[in-house]
Amino acid sequence: MLRDKKIVVILPAYNASKTLEKTYNEIPHHIVDAIVLTDDFSDDNTVEVAKQLGIEHIIEHNINLGYGANQKSCYSKAIELSADIIIMLHPDYQYNPKLIPSMADLIANDVYEVVLGSRILGKNALSGGMPMYKYISNRGLTFIQNLLMNQKLSEYHTGYRAFNAKVLKSIPFNENSNDFIFDNQLLAQCCYKGIVIGEISCPAKYEKDSSSINFKRSSIYGLGVLRVSISYFIQKLKIYNFKLFKPSL
Repeated sequence: MLRDKKIVVILPAYNASKTLEKTYNEIPHHIVDAIVLTDDFSDDNTVEVAKQLGIEHIIEHNINLGYGANQKSCYSKAIELSADIIIMLHPDYQYNPKLIPSMADLIANDVYEVVLGSRILGKNALSGGMPMYKYISNRGLTFIQNLLMNQKLSEYHTGYRAFNAKVLKSIPFNENSNDFIFDNQLLAQCCYKGIVIGEISCPAKYEKDSSSINFKRSSIYGLGVLRVSISYFIQKLKIYNFKLFKPSL
């Protein structure tokens, strides 16, 4: 089935020059049709490394627009390339690229329309280097989100995601936040549409060169997650209609 699908891997990059090559080399290129890298105005030579690796589709932001804006550029380009399956992989080597075939296969065979690489399912998040405060906040926020959004996901905060391109075409993701909360908004939109989300276990791998937001930014993100989940709950009760959950045109 994978041979019949166009698979595009997107790499939302910011200061990823030290880890990009390792990430790129472990991508299963025999099943991937195209790779898109968006550089969000890095301070290092991420773009030069990407060009040396032969990445064909490179988008450069002239200013730092944010993590969410980086994804918007990536997803839009992948859709423009007529992708059937779009897989987001962080180029900081935090997630294992070798899981791409498994994630893509679940979508190609219509098992799920969205698949997440969960760091929690394998129970090795802490041993893999996830900071304790992030693990605790991840578990706490996920518990609250599952209650408010009537889901049973092991985590909402992974940066490793595979989508049937039709899903992204049906969601107004370009109107979402340009910041880190974009990820959570996108999953909430999928849940609101009734899309069943699958998960596979992904070993956590935090290294010294892996990107990570600090405690202050994590706290802001956590508050944003609660706001998204409460908005979802209110919308489901038909008390108020939020722009976040409007259908794509």
